[in-house]
Parts: sequence; structure tokens; C-alpha cells
Amino acid sequence: ALWEEFLPHCRADIQKIYDRLDIRFDVEYGESFYHDRLGPVVSDLEARGLARESDGAVCVFLDDFETPMIVRKRDGAFLYATTDLATIQYRQETWSPNVMLYVVDHRQGEHFQKLFAAAAIWQAPETELQHISFGTVLGEDGRPFKTRSGDAVGLEGLLDEAVARALDVVTTNDESKPNGAELTNEERTHIADCIGHGAIKYADLSHNRTSDYVFSYEKMMALEGNTAAYMQYSYARIQSIFRRGEIDIDGLRASFSSIALEEPAERALALTILQLSEAIDQVIEDYRPNHLTNYLFDLAKRFSSFFEQCHVLRAESETIMQSRLLLCDVTSRVIRTGLDLLGIRVVDKM
Repeated sequence: ALWEEFLPHCRADIQKIYDRLDIRFDVEYGESFYHDRLGPVVSDLEARGLARESDGAVCVFLDDFETPMIVRKRDGAFLYATTDLATIQYRQETWSPNVMLYVVDHRQGEHFQKLFAAAAIWQAPETELQHISFGTVLGEDGRPFKTRSGDAVGLEGLLDEAVARALDVVTTNDESKPNGAELTNEERTHIADCIGHGAIKYADLSHNRTSDYVFSYEKMMALEGNTAAYMQYSYARIQSIFRRGEIDIDGLRASFSSIALEEPAERALALTILQLSEAIDQVIEDYRPNHLTNYLFDLAKRFSSFFEQCHVLRAESETIMQSRLLLCDVTSRVIRTGLDLLGIRVVDKM
């Protein structure tokens, strides 16, 4: 078939995007994988009395819905609903998962309501089925995000533009440093790659997923505010402290020194660090990653206050310096962990 000729080329280009975004899958099954299951699914629904013919089509009539869910059209063709039922059946038989999450545009809400209702009376699954809906990305004009010509915006183009803008920012900042530029071209390119890709991801994940939001390169790449760049800057800032002080991190961690929380800013930072697990629990409970981004933003602000109010390398004593260095280290590790959970890389320099 012609589609089989196109498939490897399309898949190769899609994989390039996955690779850029550090996205990996354990298993991948295309729609055609379930083709041989579609007929038996419809037959089983009919045999159980859950589906019947209506105007030549086979439909599942569900309580609480005005219209039925069509599983086979008059011409014998199957629909997305049929394939979705087949995937539920296969996944239950193969993995018996606790939960299946469908991350799809909120405009498909009714489809999933019908699908889950049909699955409940057909398979009576113990598996939790959840539609993780999300809102619409808007342009500066408040309308769905499109190019000037009115076409859909491609992700590859967005990533390229974000990385290019990040490279401009990194280069300008580096060349304006008091003692001259510090980064090699390779370092600038790597940092821009991390910042640009991170900005796109974080901008999407930091919003309540069911809300629409306005796409803005300027906002998402700002070094202040709830952005990936600010989190990456906070992490790099801590690494800079360690470099300036020529601190042996492994030796510091192995010293078994205690962290003394004498100053209010120290205590506030430590208390925020301890809230990481709570933020992760909220994400899992609500399926909303913005709980984690909000937490990371709060942590970065707490660290900034701590750094402004408490000397680290110029602390009053060696003991206090060790304590504050450890607090910096724990902060950086939490930031790194949080960003890693969001699929965003950190950088040691900016």
C-alpha cells in the first residue's frame, strides 16, 4: 500500500523531533497494529447486546448521551472509537495497567466520555481511564496560534526559533561579562540548545493544562519569572559558587557536616526544599505538572533571597560556610531533579 511507502520517511522525521526533545518510548504501536482486532471488537459488542445496527451503521447506545457511539459505518469502515476500544482491550490483556491516560485536546472530551462509558459496560475494566485534556495555544492576537499566512505552526520551526533566540541571549550576556567572554562557541551552542528547548517545554507545562495560554518567546525566555531559563540560571548560579570557591562537591557531601539553619532566609529555603515530595504528589493526583513548576519557581525565589542575605564563600566561619554550601548543593540537586522530571536539562554555566 502507498501509506507503507510513506511511513518510514514520516517516522524518521518525527523521530528527529523526539530526539531533540529527549522523548523516549518503551513501546510504540501504530494504528495499523490494531487493524485485525477491529472486526472482532464489533462482533463481540453485538454478541453481548451492547451494539446494534442503526441506519446501516453499528452503534453503541449509551445512557446519558443523546447520540450513540458509532463503531462501524454503513460502508463497513471502522472509526477512531473502534480502534480506541481495541487498544483498551489489548492493553488490558497485555499489561493490566492501573491507569490509562489519554493526553488529547479538550475538544475531544465527548469522544472520550463515550469511549470510557462503552469500555466500562463492555470490558468492565478495573483500569482507571482518564482524559488528560489541555487547552489551546493562542497567538498574540488571542486566536489559535498560526503563522502569518494562517497555516498551523510546526513544532520544528518553534524549536529552531527558540534555540536561535537563546543563542543570541547567551552570546550577548557572555560578551558583556566584566572580565570578557568565558564560553567557547561549543558551550554557547549547547547552552542555547538546553535553554531554547527547555523554554518551549516549560512554557507549556507551567500553565494549568486545561487553560488556554498566549505563546510568547519573550516571556518564555525571560531570565526572570516562572520560566525554564530562570530555573536553569538558578542552577548555574549555584555551580558558579562552587567553581569560584574551588569546592570539591564529592568531598563536601562526604564530610557529614550538618546544615545549621540560623538565619530566617536559611530556614525558609530549607522548608521549601522539603516540600518537593508534596509538589510531586500534587502532580500525580491532579495530572497537572504546573504544581511542580510553581514549586520550582518558589524554590528559586527562596534561593535568591538566601543568596542575597547570607554570605556563602565569605561566611563568618568555616563551619557556617560548609553549612551554606551544603544548603546550596541540596537546592541545586532539587532544581535538577524537578527539571529532569519535566524533561528539561540544566546547564552549569550561562
